[in-house]
This record gives sequence, C-alpha cells and structure tokens, in this order.
Amino acid sequence: MRIRLRDVSSLAGVSEATVSRVMNGKSGVSPQTHERVVRVLAELGYAPQALHSTPHAGSIGLIVPELDNPIFPKFVQAAEARLLASGYLCVLCCATRVGATEDDYLDSLVERRVAGVIVVSGRHADVRADHTIYDEITSRGIGLVTINGSMEASGVPSVSTDDRAATRTAYEHLHALGHERIGLLIGPRCYTPVLRKIAGFEEAAASAGVAVDDDLIAETIFTLDGGFTGAQRLYDAGVTGVVAASDMMALGAIRAARQRGLTVPDDVSVVGFDDTELMRFTDPPLTTVHQPVTRIVDYAVDVLLAQIQGQPFDRAERILPGELIVRATTTRCRTGRIAPIG
Repeated sequence: MRIRLRDVSSLAGVSEATVSRVMNGKSGVSPQTHERVVRVLAELGYAPQALHSTPHAGSIGLIVPELDNPIFPKFVQAAEARLLASGYLCVLCCATRVGATEDDYLDSLVERRVAGVIVVSGRHADVRADHTIYDEITSRGIGLVTINGSMEASGVPSVSTDDRAATRTAYEHLHALGHERIGLLIGPRCYTPVLRKIAGFEEAAASAGVAVDDDLIAETIFTLDGGFTGAQRLYDAGVTGVVAASDMMALGAIRAARQRGLTVPDDVSVVGFDDTELMRFTDPPLTTVHQPVTRIVDYAVDVLLAQIQGQPFDRAERILPGELIVRATTTRCRTGRIAPIG
C-alpha cells in the first residue's frame, strides 16, 4: 500500500513537512511528535527506513492467547506501533491451547534477553493457576506488565478494562429498553474478567429488582461456537436480551437466534464486548462495549518502560472504563420471554 504524506499528517495532526523529517531521520522534531508520527506510520504498515539504521533499545515480548478473536490482533497492532515508536522491537508470542504454552514462551523470551514482557489475557487472569513463573521473570530484572486480569498482592503492574461497570451498563441498556429476562453469556468462571462481569451483571439485576436464576448465566467458551451453544440455553430460559462477554460470542448468539427463526433485534436483543473493527459491518451492526485498547496499551508500555529505565511506577492495577456503543442489535422488547423449543 502506498503511504501518502497528507494521510499521515492528517492522522498524526502534524504538517507534511514534519512527517517527511521523521521519515527521513532529520532533526528538529520533538520526541512526542516523533513518537506520534512513527506510531501512525506503524499502524499503516510502514516503518521509516531511518528507523532501520537506528540502534533499537531492545526487544519486548508480547504474549497473547490467540489470534482468531480479532480483539487480540488489535492489541498486537497497538502494542507493536507504540513499542516501535519508543525504539523497541516487539517479539510476538501466541500461546494457543495447541502448541507452545505461555511458560514455553516466557522461557524463550528470557533466553533472548528481552527487556520486558507484556502478557495479554494470560495465566495471570486464571485465579486457579500457579503464578510463580512471573516471579521468576521479575527476579531476573525483566520488566513485566499484565493486561486484563491482575494477580492480587503480586506487585506486578496491570491494566484492565472495567469489566464490572461495563457489564452493568450493558444490562442497564437492555433493561431500559423493557427487557426483563436478560441473560449473560460468559466464559469459564476461573478467570478474573469473567468473575467481574458476573458481579456487574448481578449488581445491575439487583438494582432493577430482578432475581438472577442460574439459567440466566450461561458459562461456555469465548468463541463463535461457544456463543452459539450458550445462547441456546439462554433462549430455552426465555431471555429476550443477551449480554455477551465478547463480540465473537455475541455473533454466535445471533446465529443461534436465527436458527430458531428469531430476528435480531426484533425478537432478541444482543450486546457484545470488545468493539473490534468489523462489528460496525455485521448484519445488523453489533451493539457492543468498546474496549479502550489504545489507552490500555499506552498505559502498559509506559509502566513497562518505567520499570526498564529504573523509574518509579505504580504497581496497583489500573482500571479503564469501557464505552457502550449502541448500534442495531438492540431495540425495545416486544415480548415477555422467548418460547423454548419443543
């Protein structure tokens, strides 16, 4: 793809002359402006040639659990752009359920002598897991930050979306539209973000004077198929509104509704969570909670660089608010409950 100066200058909020100076490695650009321009260039898939001849400060490992869910490539893109703009190369590690594990990658990153590691939705988020490997990382003087899920009393800095408040907002949105039977489509309860979403859901229901029956919370996995299967159970329970823990699960819930001959949003309203780029173009466009990925990554990198540079940093978890984006998969409730099949 051809990169035009005017496109970069518009996105970075600077002049074309400034963009040209950055691309050609010229002086006279403030560090903040230089970082902003490089970040835009990286997001457009272009690394200035001047950067190739500049020594990098080091490498940073970035561990994600998968790339099938588009929220994780979004984290990767934001992290790579920010790290490149800060003079670091990003080493991407995908710890899927089949293949190399998070432990394998952490061991490899230590051998590579990376300056720091960012872990997104990893073992740290599992309340049942053994977290001692993170102690081994920090004991070697390697910077570490976790995203979406924290380890209490570990001293490892972390940053997360406010899952609790966001789920409460999603529930309140559906309740304001007249939905009384609202279900939660969620992942395994061993994960901190899941527990926080359940807490927010139950708080919102209690405020609305609605009792949360066991059949209003469907525990499944964070995939299209998981959303499809879990939503079937919710529809059997008569829900007319679904709060899903991810956009992928929400799309599975829409598919399950259509298989029953139901329409979204006329018969069932669905709210997702993540707000990845394609959700604006689904049919219908998905109402969802926007994860502030860029802000999360910016904070994570700031804290990581502070560790690497021996500067003070905040070890407490930083919670950033999500934002409900109302599109076309939610509307006023037109029926008391969905009739079960059979």
